[in-house]
Amino acid sequence: MEIVLITGMSGSGKSVALHALEDAGFYCVDNLPPELLLPFLQLEHKHRAQRVAIAMDVRSATSLPLVPDQLALLRTNGVVVKPLFLDATTDTLVRRYSETRRKHPLSQFHTESGEQDERRALVDAIELERELLGALRDQSHVIDSSVIRPAQLQGYVKALISSPQAQLTLVFESFAFKRGVPTDADFVFDVRMLPNPHYEATLRPLTGLDPQVQEFLRSEPEVHRMLQDITALLERWLDAMVRDHRSYVTIAVGCTGGQHRSVYLVEQLARHFDSTRATLKRHREIRAT
Repeated sequence: MEIVLITGMSGSGKSVALHALEDAGFYCVDNLPPELLLPFLQLEHKHRAQRVAIAMDVRSATSLPLVPDQLALLRTNGVVVKPLFLDATTDTLVRRYSETRRKHPLSQFHTESGEQDERRALVDAIELERELLGALRDQSHVIDSSVIRPAQLQGYVKALISSPQAQLTLVFESFAFKRGVPTDADFVFDVRMLPNPHYEATLRPLTGLDPQVQEFLRSEPEVHRMLQDITALLERWLDAMVRDHRSYVTIAVGCTGGQHRSVYLVEQLARHFDSTRATLKRHREIRAT
């Protein structure tokens, strides 16, 4: 049996992720109390279920500490478990709650209280939630949904669950610093000091996926040196991460606009490591991906 456990911050997109897994053929259950996890999976095993996705959140706060030991027991019994944690910045979560007018599961404020008091209570609830979910986050692959669209999130989830479980998967992600650093990154590389195709009129509307931009950057010695340095660092430490039982490592490469330099370097890094590792690519600022 293959199990995907989805946890994360309220408002971070867990429902979107669960819908993506349902589309991918998983039997999905939302808000399952941790006390029922093992009995539920035993029942599904009798029914010969092959792919099950379960969402848990802070509404089960008192019993969430049970989950890490339960996951360890399942793995000991040969069950493939992929824990995913959906996260977002506090400002993003506050904005989403403000737009939907929903109440946070841990929030105690009343609608008649002042706007400033409501925001303070909401921020406090979010920070408490982070604390309660900290142990699960540490054991999961984190997806930062702060600045991506639901369609992108669905694509990320489907790509992750299709990656091989028995080996380390490298996730290469390009991004724009002006829209924030991805909180799910294990490594962050700043390449804003490299020559910028944005200042070439013919290249400005293109991206690092286009041959003209690739040729421009390939001809720059500094870009080649940066690519060599990042490659050498990763090759030096990836085996240690495998020994530490890591399933995913996210390498984020950022430039100013997330269109040219970071995209090119992610493409080159993914191509280099694809021959020896399972690799995934994300271009956060390119809307078509």
